[in-house]
Amino acid sequence: MNPQPPVQVDPSSSSRLLLAGRWTLAEAASRQAALAHEWHGIAEIDARQIDHLDSAGALLLVQLLDRLQLQPAQVALGPNHQALLAAIAGASQHDGIVPGPHSGLRDVLARIGETTFGLWLQTRMFLGFIGLSLSTLLRTAIHPRRLRITAMVHHIEATGLDAVPLIAVLCFLIGAVVAFLGSTVLATYGATIFVVELVGFSFLREFGVLLTAIVVAGRTASAFTAQIGAMKSREEIDAIRTLGLDPIELLVLPRLLALVIATPLLTFIAMIAGIAGGLSVAAISLDITPEAFLTRFHETVALRHLLVGLVKAPLFAAVIALIGCLEGFKVAGTAQSVGERTTSSVVQSISSVIVLDALAAVFFMEMDW
Repeated sequence: MNPQPPVQVDPSSSSRLLLAGRWTLAEAASRQAALAHEWHGIAEIDARQIDHLDSAGALLLVQLLDRLQLQPAQVALGPNHQALLAAIAGASQHDGIVPGPHSGLRDVLARIGETTFGLWLQTRMFLGFIGLSLSTLLRTAIHPRRLRITAMVHHIEATGLDAVPLIAVLCFLIGAVVAFLGSTVLATYGATIFVVELVGFSFLREFGVLLTAIVVAGRTASAFTAQIGAMKSREEIDAIRTLGLDPIELLVLPRLLALVIATPLLTFIAMIAGIAGGLSVAAISLDITPEAFLTRFHETVALRHLLVGLVKAPLFAAVIALIGCLEGFKVAGTAQSVGERTTSSVVQSISSVIVLDALAAVFFMEMDW
Protein backbone atom coordinates (compact mmCIF):
# COMPACT_ATOMS: atom_id res chain seq x y z
CA MET A 1 0.00 0.00 0.00
CA ASN A 2 1.48 3.34 -1.06
CA PRO A 3 1.72 6.04 1.66
CA GLN A 4 -0.64 8.98 1.32
CA PRO A 5 1.01 12.10 -0.23
CA PRO A 6 1.59 14.97 2.18
CA VAL A 7 -0.55 17.33 0.07
CA GLN A 8 -3.29 16.39 -2.38
CA VAL A 9 -6.77 17.40 -3.46
CA ASP A 10 -9.51 15.10 -2.15
CA PRO A 11 -10.56 12.84 -5.07
CA SER A 12 -14.15 12.91 -3.85
CA SER A 13 -14.33 16.72 -3.48
CA SER A 14 -12.27 19.23 -5.41
CA SER A 15 -12.91 21.90 -2.72
CA ARG A 16 -11.12 19.90 0.00
CA LEU A 17 -7.35 19.67 0.46
CA LEU A 18 -5.90 16.62 2.23
CA LEU A 19 -2.75 16.86 4.34
CA ALA A 20 -0.94 13.87 5.86
CA GLY A 21 2.37 12.64 7.24
CA ARG A 22 4.90 14.47 9.37
CA TRP A 23 4.83 18.29 9.42
CA THR A 24 7.87 19.13 11.52
CA LEU A 25 11.01 21.21 11.16
CA ALA A 26 12.90 18.33 9.54
CA GLU A 27 10.34 18.12 6.70
CA ALA A 28 9.65 21.87 6.46
CA ALA A 29 11.58 22.36 3.20
CA SER A 30 9.83 19.51 1.37
CA ARG A 31 6.42 20.50 2.71
CA GLN A 32 6.95 24.11 1.63
CA ALA A 33 7.84 22.91 -1.86
CA ALA A 34 4.69 20.77 -1.95
CA LEU A 35 2.58 23.77 -0.97
CA ALA A 36 4.02 25.92 -3.77
CA HIS A 37 1.28 24.65 -6.11
CA GLU A 38 -1.61 27.01 -6.84
CA TRP A 39 -5.05 25.74 -5.85
CA HIS A 40 -8.36 27.29 -6.70
CA GLY A 41 -11.72 26.75 -5.08
CA ILE A 42 -10.37 25.14 -1.89
CA ALA A 43 -12.87 25.77 0.90
CA GLU A 44 -11.76 23.20 3.49
CA ILE A 45 -8.56 21.51 4.63
CA ASP A 46 -8.55 18.02 6.14
CA ALA A 47 -5.38 17.57 8.18
CA ARG A 48 -6.49 14.78 10.47
CA GLN A 49 -3.96 12.43 8.87
CA ILE A 50 -1.02 14.54 10.06
CA ASP A 51 0.95 12.35 12.47
CA HIS A 52 3.40 14.87 13.93
CA LEU A 53 3.07 18.64 14.01
CA ASP A 54 5.42 21.21 15.51
CA SER A 55 5.59 25.02 15.36
CA ALA A 56 7.38 25.00 11.99
CA GLY A 57 4.67 22.81 10.45
CA ALA A 58 1.92 24.88 12.06
CA LEU A 59 3.47 28.04 10.58
CA LEU A 60 3.34 26.44 7.10
CA LEU A 61 -0.35 25.71 7.67
CA VAL A 62 -0.98 29.31 8.72
CA GLN A 63 0.75 30.56 5.58
CA LEU A 64 -1.36 28.19 3.49
CA LEU A 65 -4.52 29.50 5.16
CA ASP A 66 -3.49 33.06 4.33
CA ARG A 67 -2.97 32.16 0.68
CA LEU A 68 -6.32 30.40 0.47
CA GLN A 69 -8.04 33.11 2.57
CA LEU A 70 -9.34 30.55 5.05
CA GLN A 71 -9.71 30.59 8.83
CA PRO A 72 -8.15 28.11 11.30
CA ALA A 73 -11.67 26.87 12.05
CA GLN A 74 -11.86 25.56 8.46
CA VAL A 75 -8.98 23.15 9.13
CA ALA A 76 -9.87 19.70 10.46
CA LEU A 77 -7.05 18.71 12.82
CA GLY A 78 -6.55 16.21 15.57
CA PRO A 79 -7.34 17.49 19.08
CA ASN A 80 -3.65 17.44 20.00
CA HIS A 81 -2.72 19.72 17.10
CA GLN A 82 -5.60 22.20 17.12
CA ALA A 83 -4.26 24.23 20.08
CA LEU A 84 -0.83 24.58 18.48
CA LEU A 85 -2.30 25.82 15.20
CA ALA A 86 -4.48 28.34 17.06
CA ALA A 87 -1.49 29.64 19.01
CA ILE A 88 0.66 30.08 15.90
CA ALA A 89 -2.21 31.69 14.01
CA GLY A 90 -2.82 34.12 16.88
CA ALA A 91 0.86 35.07 17.05
CA SER A 92 0.99 35.61 13.29
CA GLN A 93 -2.08 37.84 13.41
CA HIS A 94 -0.52 39.86 16.25
CA ASP A 95 2.68 40.36 14.27
CA GLY A 96 0.69 41.53 11.29
CA ILE A 97 -1.26 44.25 13.09
CA VAL A 98 -0.96 47.53 11.27
CA PRO A 99 -0.53 50.42 13.71
CA GLY A 100 -3.19 53.07 13.63
CA PRO A 101 -2.56 56.67 12.65
CA HIS A 102 -0.07 58.55 14.79
CA SER A 103 -1.72 60.57 17.56
CA GLY A 104 0.16 63.24 19.47
CA LEU A 105 -2.45 63.28 22.23
CA ARG A 106 -2.15 59.52 22.66
CA ASP A 107 1.64 59.83 22.96
CA VAL A 108 1.30 62.58 25.56
CA LEU A 109 -1.19 60.56 27.62
CA ALA A 110 1.01 57.46 27.37
CA ARG A 111 4.03 59.44 28.55
CA ILE A 112 2.06 60.89 31.46
CA GLY A 113 0.90 57.40 32.42
CA GLU A 114 4.41 55.97 32.27
CA THR A 115 5.81 58.85 34.31
CA THR A 116 3.07 58.56 36.92
CA PHE A 117 3.54 54.82 37.27
CA GLY A 118 7.32 55.26 37.52
CA LEU A 119 6.85 57.91 40.20
CA TRP A 120 4.59 55.57 42.16
CA LEU A 121 7.16 52.75 41.95
CA GLN A 122 9.96 55.11 43.01
CA THR A 123 7.91 56.42 45.96
CA ARG A 124 7.06 52.91 47.13
CA MET A 125 10.69 51.82 46.85
CA PHE A 126 11.88 54.93 48.71
CA LEU A 127 9.40 54.38 51.55
CA GLY A 128 10.53 50.77 51.83
CA PHE A 129 14.16 51.88 51.93
CA ILE A 130 13.33 54.38 54.69
CA GLY A 131 11.76 51.58 56.73
CA LEU A 132 14.74 49.29 56.15
CA SER A 133 17.18 52.03 57.17
CA LEU A 134 15.20 52.93 60.29
CA SER A 135 14.98 49.30 61.41
CA THR A 136 18.73 48.91 60.89
CA LEU A 137 19.35 52.14 62.81
CA LEU A 138 17.21 50.87 65.69
CA ARG A 139 19.09 47.58 65.74
CA THR A 140 22.38 49.47 65.76
CA ALA A 141 21.17 51.71 68.60
CA ILE A 142 20.51 48.60 70.67
CA HIS A 143 24.04 47.37 69.92
CA PRO A 144 26.15 50.58 69.64
CA ARG A 145 29.35 48.64 69.00
CA ARG A 146 28.08 47.82 65.53
CA LEU A 147 28.16 51.50 64.52
CA ARG A 148 31.04 52.34 62.17
CA ILE A 149 32.45 55.39 63.96
CA THR A 150 35.53 55.69 61.74
CA ALA A 151 33.48 55.64 58.55
CA MET A 152 31.01 58.16 60.00
CA VAL A 153 33.78 60.60 60.96
CA HIS A 154 35.29 60.25 57.48
CA HIS A 155 31.97 61.11 55.87
CA ILE A 156 31.44 64.05 58.24
CA GLU A 157 34.74 65.44 57.02
CA ALA A 158 33.94 64.75 53.35
CA THR A 159 30.38 66.05 53.40
CA GLY A 160 30.71 68.79 56.04
CA LEU A 161 34.19 70.21 56.53
CA ASP A 162 35.15 70.09 52.85
CA ALA A 163 31.94 71.89 51.87
CA VAL A 164 32.39 74.86 54.22
CA PRO A 165 34.31 77.14 51.79
CA LEU A 166 31.83 76.60 48.96
CA ILE A 167 28.75 77.20 51.11
CA ALA A 168 30.27 80.19 52.89
CA VAL A 169 31.26 81.97 49.67
CA LEU A 170 27.96 81.14 47.95
CA CYS A 171 25.79 82.35 50.82
CA PHE A 172 27.91 85.48 51.37
CA LEU A 173 27.41 86.50 47.74
CA ILE A 174 23.70 85.70 47.75
CA GLY A 175 23.27 87.62 51.00
CA ALA A 176 24.93 90.60 49.36
CA VAL A 177 22.65 90.30 46.33
CA VAL A 178 19.51 90.05 48.49
CA ALA A 179 20.54 93.13 50.48
CA PHE A 180 21.35 95.10 47.35
CA LEU A 181 18.10 94.24 45.57
CA GLY A 182 16.06 94.78 48.71
CA SER A 183 17.62 98.18 49.32
CA THR A 184 16.82 99.20 45.74
CA VAL A 185 13.11 98.71 46.41
CA LEU A 186 13.10 99.96 50.00
CA ALA A 187 14.98 103.13 49.10
CA THR A 188 11.91 104.28 47.15
CA TYR A 189 10.03 104.51 50.46
CA GLY A 190 12.97 105.73 52.51
CA ALA A 191 13.05 102.48 54.47
CA THR A 192 16.48 101.08 53.67
CA ILE A 193 16.95 100.22 57.34
CA PHE A 194 14.49 97.35 56.85
CA VAL A 195 17.09 95.55 54.75
CA VAL A 196 18.29 94.17 58.09
CA GLU A 197 15.02 92.30 58.63
CA LEU A 198 14.94 91.22 54.98
CA VAL A 199 18.35 89.59 55.14
CA GLY A 200 17.79 88.19 58.63
CA PHE A 201 14.42 86.59 58.00
CA SER A 202 15.30 85.24 54.56
CA PHE A 203 18.55 83.57 55.60
CA LEU A 204 17.52 82.33 59.02
CA ARG A 205 14.25 80.81 57.85
CA GLU A 206 14.77 79.85 54.21
CA PHE A 207 17.89 80.71 52.26
CA GLY A 208 20.44 79.33 54.71
CA VAL A 209 18.99 75.83 54.96
CA LEU A 210 17.72 75.71 51.37
CA LEU A 211 21.01 76.75 49.74
CA THR A 212 22.90 74.35 51.99
CA ALA A 213 20.57 71.49 51.09
CA ILE A 214 20.86 72.21 47.36
CA VAL A 215 24.65 72.31 47.52
CA VAL A 216 24.72 69.12 49.59
CA ALA A 217 22.32 67.43 47.19
CA GLY A 218 24.47 68.26 44.19
CA ARG A 219 27.77 67.55 45.91
CA THR A 220 27.06 64.71 48.34
CA ALA A 221 24.08 62.79 46.97
CA SER A 222 25.91 62.29 43.69
CA ALA A 223 29.01 61.13 45.57
CA PHE A 224 27.00 58.61 47.60
CA THR A 225 25.36 57.25 44.46
CA ALA A 226 28.64 56.99 42.56
CA GLN A 227 30.44 55.30 45.47
CA ILE A 228 27.77 52.69 46.15
CA GLY A 229 27.06 52.26 42.43
CA ALA A 230 30.72 51.54 41.72
CA MET A 231 30.70 48.94 44.48
CA LYS A 232 27.53 47.44 43.03
CA SER A 233 29.03 47.22 39.54
CA ARG A 234 32.17 45.52 40.91
CA GLU A 235 29.99 43.08 42.92
CA GLU A 236 31.50 44.30 46.18
CA ILE A 237 28.05 44.54 47.77
CA ASP A 238 27.45 40.87 46.93
CA ALA A 239 30.76 40.09 48.59
CA ILE A 240 29.67 42.03 51.69
CA ARG A 241 26.52 39.93 51.91
CA THR A 242 28.56 36.76 51.38
CA LEU A 243 30.71 37.70 54.39
CA GLY A 244 27.53 37.91 56.48
CA LEU A 245 27.56 41.71 56.78
CA ASP A 246 24.63 44.06 56.27
CA PRO A 247 25.19 46.58 53.43
CA ILE A 248 22.67 48.98 55.02
CA GLU A 249 24.57 48.95 58.29
CA LEU A 250 27.95 49.13 56.60
CA LEU A 251 27.29 51.64 53.79
CA VAL A 252 24.08 53.58 54.48
CA LEU A 253 24.06 54.31 58.21
CA PRO A 254 27.51 56.01 58.37
CA ARG A 255 26.58 58.25 55.44
CA LEU A 256 23.10 58.97 56.81
CA LEU A 257 24.29 59.88 60.31
CA ALA A 258 27.24 61.89 58.98
CA LEU A 259 25.00 64.01 56.78
CA VAL A 260 22.41 64.49 59.56
CA ILE A 261 25.19 65.77 61.83
CA ALA A 262 27.02 67.89 59.23
CA THR A 263 24.07 69.61 57.53
CA PRO A 264 22.82 71.64 60.55
CA LEU A 265 26.38 72.87 61.11
CA LEU A 266 26.69 73.84 57.45
CA THR A 267 23.31 75.53 57.67
CA PHE A 268 24.44 77.66 60.60
CA ILE A 269 27.58 78.66 58.69
CA ALA A 270 25.41 79.52 55.66
CA MET A 271 23.20 81.73 57.82
CA ILE A 272 26.19 83.58 59.26
CA ALA A 273 27.75 84.00 55.81
CA GLY A 274 24.51 85.29 54.29
CA ILE A 275 24.01 87.80 57.08
CA ALA A 276 27.66 88.87 56.72
CA GLY A 277 27.05 89.48 53.01
CA GLY A 278 24.02 91.65 53.79
CA LEU A 279 25.97 93.50 56.47
CA SER A 280 28.78 94.24 53.98
CA VAL A 281 26.39 95.75 51.44
CA ALA A 282 24.64 97.73 54.15
CA ALA A 283 27.95 99.15 55.37
CA ILE A 284 29.33 99.94 51.91
CA SER A 285 26.27 101.09 49.95
CA LEU A 286 23.56 102.00 52.46
CA ASP A 287 25.52 103.91 55.10
CA ILE A 288 24.36 101.50 57.80
CA THR A 289 27.25 100.86 60.15
CA PRO A 290 27.93 97.29 61.28
CA GLU A 291 27.05 98.30 64.85
CA ALA A 292 23.67 99.69 63.75
CA PHE A 293 23.04 96.62 61.59
CA LEU A 294 23.79 94.18 64.42
CA THR A 295 21.84 96.23 66.97
CA ARG A 296 18.71 96.30 64.81
CA PHE A 297 19.18 92.65 63.95
CA HIS A 298 19.28 91.79 67.65
CA GLU A 299 16.19 93.87 68.37
CA THR A 300 13.94 92.75 65.50
CA VAL A 301 14.91 89.18 64.58
CA ALA A 302 13.69 86.62 67.10
CA LEU A 303 15.47 83.40 68.01
CA ARG A 304 12.59 81.32 66.67
CA HIS A 305 13.55 82.19 63.11
CA LEU A 306 16.94 80.57 63.65
CA LEU A 307 15.33 77.48 65.16
CA VAL A 308 12.87 77.17 62.25
CA GLY A 309 15.76 77.03 59.80
CA LEU A 310 17.84 74.62 61.86
CA VAL A 311 14.93 72.24 62.46
CA LYS A 312 14.55 71.62 58.74
CA ALA A 313 18.23 70.81 58.19
CA PRO A 314 18.29 67.22 59.61
CA LEU A 315 15.14 66.32 57.66
CA PHE A 316 16.64 67.57 54.40
CA ALA A 317 19.89 65.77 55.18
CA ALA A 318 18.13 62.45 55.80
CA VAL A 319 16.17 62.69 52.56
CA ILE A 320 19.29 63.54 50.54
CA ALA A 321 21.35 60.75 52.07
CA LEU A 322 18.65 58.11 51.61
CA ILE A 323 17.98 59.08 47.99
CA GLY A 324 21.69 59.07 47.19
CA CYS A 325 22.23 55.64 48.75
CA LEU A 326 19.09 54.14 47.22
CA GLU A 327 20.05 55.26 43.72
CA GLY A 328 23.46 53.71 44.27
CA PHE A 329 21.88 50.35 45.09
CA LYS A 330 19.78 50.61 41.91
CA VAL A 331 22.85 50.69 39.63
CA ALA A 332 22.60 47.87 37.09
CA GLY A 333 26.34 47.25 36.77
CA THR A 334 27.43 49.35 33.80
CA ALA A 335 29.18 52.71 33.62
CA GLN A 336 26.14 54.17 31.85
CA SER A 337 23.89 53.02 34.68
CA VAL A 338 26.18 54.70 37.23
CA GLY A 339 25.88 57.99 35.33
CA GLU A 340 22.11 57.71 34.99
CA ARG A 341 21.59 56.90 38.67
CA THR A 342 23.93 59.72 39.73
CA THR A 343 21.96 62.23 37.66
CA SER A 344 18.70 60.84 39.00
CA SER A 345 19.85 61.14 42.61
CA VAL A 346 20.77 64.82 42.20
CA VAL A 347 17.49 65.66 40.48
CA GLN A 348 15.39 63.75 43.02
CA SER A 349 17.26 65.21 45.99
CA ILE A 350 16.93 68.82 44.88
CA SER A 351 13.28 68.37 43.91
CA SER A 352 12.45 66.67 47.22
CA VAL A 353 14.22 69.36 49.23
CA ILE A 354 12.33 72.17 47.47
CA VAL A 355 8.99 70.41 47.92
CA LEU A 356 9.65 69.73 51.61
CA ASP A 357 10.79 73.32 52.14
CA ALA A 358 7.58 74.63 50.57
CA LEU A 359 5.45 72.36 52.77
CA ALA A 360 7.43 73.37 55.86
CA ALA A 361 7.01 77.08 55.01
CA VAL A 362 3.25 76.67 54.79
CA PHE A 363 3.18 74.66 58.02
CA PHE A 364 5.21 77.20 60.02
CA MET A 365 3.16 80.07 58.59
CA GLU A 366 -0.12 78.41 59.63
CA MET A 367 1.35 77.71 63.09
CA ASP A 368 2.44 81.39 63.30
CA TRP A 369 6.03 80.40 64.09
